[in-house]
Amino acid sequence: MNTPSTSAFKASTWLRTRRHRFHLDMTPMVGLAFLLLTFFLLHAGVAKPRVLALTMPVIEDSDSAFLGMLHPVEEVTIILGSNHQLHYYLGLNNPLDPSMPVPELRTTDFSSRGIRHMLLARHSQQPEPVILIKPAQGATYKDMIDILDEMNITAQKKYTLVSLTAADRQLLLANGRQ
Repeated sequence: MNTPSTSAFKASTWLRTRRHRFHLDMTPMVGLAFLLLTFFLLHAGVAKPRVLALTMPVIEDSDSAFLGMLHPVEEVTIILGSNHQLHYYLGLNNPLDPSMPVPELRTTDFSSRGIRHMLLARHSQQPEPVILIKPAQGATYKDMIDILDEMNITAQKKYTLVSLTAADRQLLLANGRQ
């Protein structure tokens, strides 16, 4: 009988098993991983969140000491009301001073024909007006952010946040607005 030798049989099976062995080349995957890592690091560096810088003056006594230093001709007072409404008047509201007239209270909103139009018109009349922002009881945080955005959009240089005075509350009630 013709039987194959065992050494020839072993050599042929060893060659067959070696040819069917799977080999994964990781070089392209490593390159792709570094490309993705580089992309996300650069994207995170470019897409930083923008933060609104707000510089507040330091007042030792109170808001009334600050208001005493202002000139009524340069002032615009904006009162943040409820339902996203803005009430504003030009000058200061001081009912104790008989020489100062009672201001005319006007109401507007956050549209481009609203407060932005008024601020730009006032900026053309008075180059650097002082804007007093006073949040009322019904004002929301969104209203505060929106009015600060309007200050940046219209390039107002002098604006401050002050508390609502009793005279301003009386002016709102006298005009039927809260």
